Amino acid sequence: MKGCNIVYPSYTNPHHLKQETLSQVGPWVQYGLNEAQKTSVPHAMMEIAAIAYLMGKGYDPRMAHQIVESWEVNEMF
Repeated sequence: MKGCNIVYPSYTNPHHLKQETLSQVGPWVQYGLNEAQKTSVPHAMMEIAAIAYLMGKGYDPRMAHQIVESWEVNEMF
């Protein structure tokens, strides 16, 4: 973003943060791409965003996925 000065905590290596982030979300992006073929792009994006949000809150990725799946009824939230 223009004009956005990102300040990383002193213990965070920006390159490591990038690699860690991409390695954690990569499998879920692939899952979302597959899910979009079965449902819809908006549905898949909502599902993956919700999983990523819960992961950011500290939930284990598999648990986050189970929680989000439990919110669906007939492939809808």
